[in-house]
Amino acid sequence: MARLGVRLETGPQFTRPEMLELATLAEERGYESIWLPEGAGGDALTQLTAFATATTCVRLATGILPVFSRTPNLLAMSAGSLDAISQGRFILGLGVGHQRMVEDGQGVPFRLPMTRLRESVEIVRRLLEGERVTYEGRIFKLKGSSLGFTPLRPGIPIYLAALGPQMIELAGEIADGVLLTWASPSYLKRAIEHLHRGAERVGRNPEDIDVACYLRTAVVDDPDRIRPALQRQIARYFNMPFYSNYFKQSGFEREAAKMSQALARGDADGAASAISEAMQNELAIIGPAEHCRQEVEARRALGLQLPVIAPFAVTDDAVRAFRSTIEAFSSKYSFHVGTT
Repeated sequence: MARLGVRLETGPQFTRPEMLELATLAEERGYESIWLPEGAGGDALTQLTAFATATTCVRLATGILPVFSRTPNLLAMSAGSLDAISQGRFILGLGVGHQRMVEDGQGVPFRLPMTRLRESVEIVRRLLEGERVTYEGRIFKLKGSSLGFTPLRPGIPIYLAALGPQMIELAGEIADGVLLTWASPSYLKRAIEHLHRGAERVGRNPEDIDVACYLRTAVVDDPDRIRPALQRQIARYFNMPFYSNYFKQSGFEREAAKMSQALARGDADGAASAISEAMQNELAIIGPAEHCRQEVEARRALGLQLPVIAPFAVTDDAVRAFRSTIEAFSSKYSFHVGTT
């Protein structure tokens, strides 16, 4: 049976009742998992706790928690607590975030991000296994740290958000899954190759590592109507160095050069207009429902195991836009979801 997740948002465009409405709709329509990012807006863990009390079987994932804003001990405490509240449905998605947001927004030095992520995962796993952890790393030094409670599941799945080859290979080495984003079909194939390379380097079976990816999706009869909104969204991401490098590596050097020139002169509209239709069609899925379903299946055929539909608002009515996109897949994607 086809697996499918959905990404919701913690931003101000939704009220709390509207968030719960979308979460319960996803469960009713048979989605396997709900993923929440954490950036602007409310924190992901609080919102997922609300989802846990309003649902019974859909899995609940952070997509992602930046490791610079929480210690490994707090990550493990939160993961164990939310897994218990949801009766074994939690997925811990972790990532490094972005330097500007970490340093300017959190006041924390963005130092050795991959090392911090690796050490965080190792410590979290050991704490969830019930160990009293003494650890001497480059970032963290712990003496006798423990949770103080017994988690419902010591093996809570951990997914790593990854863009570039090194981070994808790290996911292959240490994670239960990788969470990709903005992945074009051609980049998706390369990403899976890097994932396998990382797994094989440490003697893991690559088939044991889940491949998830956010797929920006808008179900609309007239794709041209929402292309400006998609262009603006891509341009906002381009402002972050990780993403600007990623878009260049994904084959969009020409668009990237034009966006850089426009942003250098303070022309946000010019940066958005530089994003070609071809680039939009590679990075996102827009169009009538059947077209969108076919595009998801095309990516699944390339090795994407868990497509995570990431709706985006095409009008001022964000709830309606998200609802229509969530519902577009429910008639075709039908499966039973249980706890693990």
